Amino acid sequence: MKKVSSVFWYSLVVCGLVVLWGAIAPEHLKTMTSNATTFISTRFGWYYLLIIMLMLAFCIYLIFSRFNHIKLGKEDDKPEFSLLSWFAMLFSAGMGMGLVFWTTAEPISHAFVSSPTSEEGSAQAIKESLQYSFFHWGIHAWAVYALVALVLAYFKFHKGYLGLISSTLVPLFGKERMEGIAGKLIDTLAVVATVVGVAAMLGFGSAQINEGLAFLFNTPSNYGVQLVILIVSTALFIFSAWSGVSKGIKYLSNINMVLGFLLMILLLIVGPTLYILNMFTESIGGYITNFFNMSFRIAPMDEENRSWIDGWTIFYWAWWISWAPFVGIFIARISKGRTIKEFMLGVLFVPAIVCFVFFAVFGVSALEIEQQGIAAISEYPKETATFAMLEQYPLGVLMSFITILVIAIFFITSADSATFVLGILTTSGSLNPSGMVKIIWGLCLSAMAAIIVYFGGTQGLQNVLIIAAFPFSVVILLMGYSFFKTANQEVISKKQQRKKTKEAKQVV
Repeated sequence: MKKVSSVFWYSLVVCGLVVLWGAIAPEHLKTMTSNATTFISTRFGWYYLLIIMLMLAFCIYLIFSRFNHIKLGKEDDKPEFSLLSWFAMLFSAGMGMGLVFWTTAEPISHAFVSSPTSEEGSAQAIKESLQYSFFHWGIHAWAVYALVALVLAYFKFHKGYLGLISSTLVPLFGKERMEGIAGKLIDTLAVVATVVGVAAMLGFGSAQINEGLAFLFNTPSNYGVQLVILIVSTALFIFSAWSGVSKGIKYLSNINMVLGFLLMILLLIVGPTLYILNMFTESIGGYITNFFNMSFRIAPMDEENRSWIDGWTIFYWAWWISWAPFVGIFIARISKGRTIKEFMLGVLFVPAIVCFVFFAVFGVSALEIEQQGIAAISEYPKETATFAMLEQYPLGVLMSFITILVIAIFFITSADSATFVLGILTTSGSLNPSGMVKIIWGLCLSAMAAIIVYFGGTQGLQNVLIIAAFPFSVVILLMGYSFFKTANQEVISKKQQRKKTKEAKQVV
């Protein structure tokens, strides 16, 4: 394998140890990591709320700043992908399968299981359920991805640095340190966070696909079927990864956007259309009105509300941070040739609006069923909630079949994107990592998912991801400062150059 860096071997060792721990002592892994996660949420909840808002504020500032004209590439570079394909890949990599799952499960949970501020099942709890779903999946999440992706794209395509997390910190700490042990540790942390997060997603996704097949075809719901799903999916996403980002991921992402919108439109038509539109409008208003209140809400004097914030908001903020290296590198790779203003507007707002629409259609359709007493969706396992909701509407079987296809393709594109990103991180920033490297990481992802799911350690694996997010949050803040420092120097330098050129002309 050519150009494999030492980060490749460090990461394999760390991932192997996590798998071994989860296989030998899954309950110990779950207990230890749960304690660490609880400690971080309890002691540093305020920190997560502040830094996410700081990242969002910085992203908004960049849209209107003197840097907004800077192109993520050379002056004559054109975008590699059309706007539609770019949006489709942003959406598939950034939210993917998790969106299909949570669009039903989260609003139902907020309304009938554990409400943010109100009594479960009340009109206020139902109103808040969609508002807080928008909050968790809106521009806060995309600000984390946008910041990491922007900095990576700027240093890689505009400044000519290696496409590594560590390379973006060279202006702060120097090339020697970032090419030494400190840089290797930062890149290894990014690899481990990516592997653990995607492996948890694969294990979780195989269970959801299994539930869908069981619903449609009475397929057994057990580990054996999930393992077959993992094996088939692994073969497909490795083939897709081998074909390259411009082919496999682009085509699958475009297909999935079409299927996803078809599913959403079908449900909008056969579901409670007027109620969906009214709730969407009401929730957008609540989201905007209570934006800052939700963003800084920590409930220091209310233990019950604080527990909800730790379990949902703080969990999500840590989750987005832990996924930032994976999603950020992928978004950077597909965004070459766009200006900072275009990039920020696209990444911050378009996917967030799409998320809002999906949550309104799926979430409100589920809320209506529970409110009318037709079925208790809140009592179903989270993996089954979407299928249990679709069953109650006309064309339920067709929509469930499309849902399985959407989940399966998201499954493949997310894993496909991950093998590509892992290849970049472990081959010294190569934008075209060898097929063999991607295959090894694909097998590693699936092996970790299979072993952890078998031994029941999925929760422990997710906890490891949240723990990894804590130190990486500091890395993201440093990346933002490094970009600001370098871009500011560039703008000043160009201004001085233009002034000298103007003075020279005047002399002549």
